[in-house]
Amino acid sequence: MTDGPHRLAVIGAGPAGLAASLAAAARGIHVTLIDSATSAGGQFYRRPASGLGARRPRALHHRWRTWRRLEQGLAGHLEAGTVEFLADHHVWLVERTGASTGTRPGFTVHALVGPLQERPVGVRADAVVLATGGYEKVLPFPGWTLPGVVTAGGAQAMLKGGLVVPGRRVVVAGSGPLLLPVATGLAGAGAEVAALVESLDPRRLPRAAGALAAEPGKVAEAVLYAARLLRHRVPFLPRHTVVEAHGAARLEAVTVAALGPDGRVRPGTGRRIPCDTLAVGHGMLPHTDLAGALGCRIDGARVDVDDEQRTDVPGVWAAGETTGIGGAVLSLAEGHLAGRSVAARLRGTGPDPRPAAKAVRVQARARTFSAALDAVYTPPAHWTDQVTDDTVVCRCEEVTAGRVREAAGLGAGDVRTVKLFTRAGMGWCQGRICEPAVAGLVGCEQTPARRLLARPVPLGVLARAGSDDDDRPPGASSPPEPGHTSPPLDRQ
Repeated sequence: MTDGPHRLAVIGAGPAGLAASLAAAARGIHVTLIDSATSAGGQFYRRPASGLGARRPRALHHRWRTWRRLEQGLAGHLEAGTVEFLADHHVWLVERTGASTGTRPGFTVHALVGPLQERPVGVRADAVVLATGGYEKVLPFPGWTLPGVVTAGGAQAMLKGGLVVPGRRVVVAGSGPLLLPVATGLAGAGAEVAALVESLDPRRLPRAAGALAAEPGKVAEAVLYAARLLRHRVPFLPRHTVVEAHGAARLEAVTVAALGPDGRVRPGTGRRIPCDTLAVGHGMLPHTDLAGALGCRIDGARVDVDDEQRTDVPGVWAAGETTGIGGAVLSLAEGHLAGRSVAARLRGTGPDPRPAAKAVRVQARARTFSAALDAVYTPPAHWTDQVTDDTVVCRCEEVTAGRVREAAGLGAGDVRTVKLFTRAGMGWCQGRICEPAVAGLVGCEQTPARRLLARPVPLGVLARAGSDDDDRPPGASSPPEPGHTSPPLDRQ
């Protein structure tokens, strides 16, 4: 592609999306950066609204200098017109266009605009970078639907974005590196963290010694978090897990218990901890909906890419958590590589590997580090033993664990068949939340479902597809700008 202006759509304005946008724009590509939030930064660089008057927003973050460089770089490209940022745009489909009409092949990114997500907008592009991030893995237990039980990332988002703590007395529980910044952040904001409950057995950490030694900065970061926990006198309970949440109208206490070497709860070790909030998390999963709808190859739970972050669909790149959970440092490196690759491919120039050598080295170390952590930070091996038959697994359709087990007994050996038997996964979230739990209860592998639409779309939007009223970008009162179009009536 060497003729005409080159346009790139980057979906997701977190670390990977920002790095890809800046790298591509610096090499002469016009970038449209699209995100569902009202400002750039993603979950990692989520910041409070200016109206809240936060005096030291950097106190809720680490790597603040990196964010400032990204922010300044984005501001410069926005002023120069090389990057257009579409905030509060909720992407529901990326469509390949042009191939069947004889025009230059490309893509149309379809989004719903605004908090009500009612008005459709389309963005045309020659190439797409998927930087859609990840979402939390949620595992059920008795009482997990009580008000006051939130995800660990949800608690962190409330603190970063709203400067509020979810409760006065909080238990942080689950497994994974995210628990440390959540617990220290809540304690530093004035909440009483009654306990940090981690299912990991610390004796497993030496297995990752080589990867840890290669990332001394990460080790220092963990030590800093541990020092803060000690300063706030937060009790640390390793090899423990939450077995039940208690309360009538809302959460009042949790019961935690010790885990044996086999990952089973040790009888007689349960202890009840009074609290009004439980922040629980068991790691994250990549967002792959848009990639799956495009036909990109999904390897396990992540989008498969080559050394340039290219997927197997021509014109589609992917970077960051969608290609495997690995943190902000890895996302920045992958985003930079993707942006460089897009620019080289669209402009028809050969990529120069020398300036990207640092990003490649950072990427390799970060991938090795994240793989090592994945091997040691795992949910308890027998977590399903604590899930009673009356525990709700699919909250959208109110499907209990007993019904899932009954479906398995009738021969349902995969998530899709369980859905057909029980409706688990047919609700608003389309199984994104309950799929790990259903797979665990059935004893099958969790494989991401390929969904045509990445989010719920009002029928009115589909009914109006192709009308003249939808052919305008946000705020326009005249025909659409060159980069915008409306959703089609049929698929190419």
